[in-house]
Amino acid sequence: MSDEGLEQARDKMAGAGVDPVAIEVFAHYYRLLESGETGMVPETTIEPLDMAALVDAVVSPEAARAAISTTAVVKLNGGLGTSMGLDRAKSMLEVRDGLSFLDVIVRQVLALRREHNATLPLIFMNSFRTSTDTLEALGRYEDLAVDGLPLDFLQNKEPKLRVDDLTPVEWPADPSLEWCPPGHGDLYTALTGTGLLDRLIEAGYTQVFVSNSDNLGAVPDPRVAGWFAGSGAPFAIEAVRRTPSDRKGGHFAIRKADGRIVLRETAQTLEEDKEALADLTRHRFASTNNLWFDLAAMKAELDRRDGILGLAMIKNTKTVDPGDAGSPEVVQLETAMGAAIEVFDGATTIEVGRDRFVPVKTTNDLLVLRSDGYRLTDGCELELVSDGIPFVDLDPAYYKLVGDFDERFPEGVPSLRSAKRLRVRGDWRFGPGVTVVGEVDLDAADPASADQAGRSAGVVEAGSILG
Repeated sequence: MSDEGLEQARDKMAGAGVDPVAIEVFAHYYRLLESGETGMVPETTIEPLDMAALVDAVVSPEAARAAISTTAVVKLNGGLGTSMGLDRAKSMLEVRDGLSFLDVIVRQVLALRREHNATLPLIFMNSFRTSTDTLEALGRYEDLAVDGLPLDFLQNKEPKLRVDDLTPVEWPADPSLEWCPPGHGDLYTALTGTGLLDRLIEAGYTQVFVSNSDNLGAVPDPRVAGWFAGSGAPFAIEAVRRTPSDRKGGHFAIRKADGRIVLRETAQTLEEDKEALADLTRHRFASTNNLWFDLAAMKAELDRRDGILGLAMIKNTKTVDPGDAGSPEVVQLETAMGAAIEVFDGATTIEVGRDRFVPVKTTNDLLVLRSDGYRLTDGCELELVSDGIPFVDLDPAYYKLVGDFDERFPEGVPSLRSAKRLRVRGDWRFGPGVTVVGEVDLDAADPASADQAGRSAGVVEAGSILG
């Protein structure tokens, strides 16, 4: 069964023009899957990790300037934002002041180039579904491209496998659903297969900063670049203190067997370990997915391992059509790019502030980012101007999709500068002049409040709306 399934998968990938190295990486994980590997990281095999903080690091302006001059920037940009109702690159979504994620990212990099007289190439790792739109949008920035380097490269794709026999699934109704991305751990395979890793080294770059395109706090900061260059580490990940909103997310730990740092994702956590996963006093640090790696060290390790880093496998079981629960169950084999931290001797982490971790995964996050709690500096960097980041919980029945969300804020989002919490249940429409103060709950079961909110004029204070 398994040999037949793997050969079918190999043939399918080769027929679709997938890079040979990517096919071998897929085969590696296929064999792990058929051998019974689950990718799980039991709590009994790890212990908590502590780390140094960036705020305590000593980095001279000269060291920062030198480091940023040999840094290249890669943004992960393969996602469509389907969970928010989008059908094109999520980075095309407007975030604030008429600018998209893409616009803000580009302007951040261009500002840093001017300030530090650095080349600082910006390259997007796109999927087949995001490349065209992204490159078209980047066309308005004529001075963005760096000679000899592309503006993007494509991540690979792999077949979804039937749960019952591990053969590539067939779905004639929409053949594109027969494929899935291999997770962002494919970054290293794609850099190698496209030749971009070698081109960056040949062009004189020594390190790469990688982050998600939906995290506008992930600026290629020269001070962080200087810290990494001076650390001597081949690989590093920026971490933040976990908060209650991170309880269900992954975290860093130390593997007892060899003392290496590991990144345990939620999908790698046993059901009986979920309580430990959520314990913020035990596992205190979460990954920002902002990472740095030394180009020469990465190339040497990939060469030594014949292109297969051997990142921890993540097994995801889904239906071939995410919108059809009755469609066949499939396995998707994925890896996380942060898992490379356990591959390199001397890999490290550093604690950074929450200002470097502002991801937008839901419309709750989007509301905060669009609000007056943030402003964009002259360098297009996000600056928090409120006392803290408010907790926002919008009713997913009415606000989950961006189109529905925008309809309910036709005059723009409310002021959140003085807010601590905004919880909305029911179908509320916000007009101009709304200010949220303190902790506010809007409940559809309260018709008086609903009528007031329908007019959406005045100040929202601790559970009431004042006209």
